[in-house]
Amino acid sequence: MMPPLGALRVFEAAARLASFSRAADELCVTHAAVSHQIRQLEEWFGRPLFLREKRGVRLAPEAERLAEILSASFERVSAEAEALKQRTKSEITVACIPSIATRWLIPALGDFLAAHADITVKVVYAMAEQRLRETGCDVLITLGADTSDGVACERLFSRVNRPVASPRYLERKGNIDSPDEIAAADLLHDETTRHWQHWFTKAGLPPRQPLSGPVFQDFNLLATAAIAGHGVALCPVEVCRREIENGDLIVLSDLAVLEDEGYFLISKVSRQKAVSAFCAWFKAVVNPVAG
Repeated sequence: MMPPLGALRVFEAAARLASFSRAADELCVTHAAVSHQIRQLEEWFGRPLFLREKRGVRLAPEAERLAEILSASFERVSAEAEALKQRTKSEITVACIPSIATRWLIPALGDFLAAHADITVKVVYAMAEQRLRETGCDVLITLGADTSDGVACERLFSRVNRPVASPRYLERKGNIDSPDEIAAADLLHDETTRHWQHWFTKAGLPPRQPLSGPVFQDFNLLATAAIAGHGVALCPVEVCRREIENGDLIVLSDLAVLEDEGYFLISKVSRQKAVSAFCAWFKAVVNPVAG
């Protein structure tokens, strides 16, 4: 007699992640639902599968072999399902954060579709620093690397941020060259003021609290405000390469923050041909010389 399959899936996730909460997030269910399924499975086996501790849960030693077998089995089922999907259709889903989608993906997507008429592409929103497994998509373009097993992760852009402003803003305010002049300008903020505080520290300027200026929840809103001439923004210069080359934005200083971060193209190592074609194409769009 087989134990409940749904409960086994929950058990495998909780065992692999060593957390009921993280398992709930991965499976898109509540913590209570995970706890209920685990209790149901423990009743079926007649023994505890997890040791409940003050700081969380730990897999019971006698349940470790079951967890290993389930993880391997689910991985085999996933691989076979993916292979069947590849044999039956050439449809890929691409999750992309808005800043890359509006500047790089969507403007060029028609070229890919024209060259690959047999491939259907669905584009959906991604959240910054999401992982491929969380999206359920074939390709993920996001901020931050994905170091999960079985994932190919390739860097597209650096996140180096430098102060930028539009020509119309500089026409109104005059040249802005020094850190002191930048600090005295109308500052625009991407989600938080801490990036500007970090920039002030690197420039040798004292911290300023509180910082004035509008805070934009989405980078596209920030970039639109900067181009419209509302002030000076810290922008990832590689992502905004075209706006800078076109003269819509002018870099005011070489002093940068967020140098160690980047934007990445992520897919499964064992990816279908359509995904490989898309990834090769998009890397060439972003970096024509390397492509």
